[in-house]
Amino acid sequence: MEKNDTIVDQELQLVIFKLAQEEYGLPITKVKEINRLVPITKLPQTPPFMEGIINLRSRIIPVIDLRKRFGIAVSEYTEESRIIIVEVSGETVGVIVDAVAEVVRIAAASVEPPPSSFALDAKYIQGIGKLEDRLLILLEIDQVLSSQETINLKQLTLQG
Repeated sequence: MEKNDTIVDQELQLVIFKLAQEEYGLPITKVKEINRLVPITKLPQTPPFMEGIINLRSRIIPVIDLRKRFGIAVSEYTEESRIIIVEVSGETVGVIVDAVAEVVRIAAASVEPPPSSFALDAKYIQGIGKLEDRLLILLEIDQVLSSQETINLKQLTLQG
């Protein structure tokens, strides 16, 4: 590796999705697949952001609503709503988003840390990516669930 072969030269490949009016990015390496909404089985005594479970090719997958998790006003699901199947702390989880926009590549050097005054809990945010005239909120998906919530999800999938 040459001296100037640094992070400046690296690219991030991101799946861009929408929540409310904002665009978020997930590293494509965390995304297993993207699906249309399917019927979700509600479970009793789960956190409010936990929508329930789905049967995905004979696997029980817990599903969370990112709007609820982030405290964003909840809206009706639409034809554009999707479930992104991701790997979170070693567990397969579905996250409901308003729409999936595209897959993009951005230079790692164009990502800045989130502002300290950020309204959303900063632990969820890896950084803010600049792509032409757009700002992308890059999620730290492994932080979206606490370790106890991850354990609880694992128990849900074992029961199913």
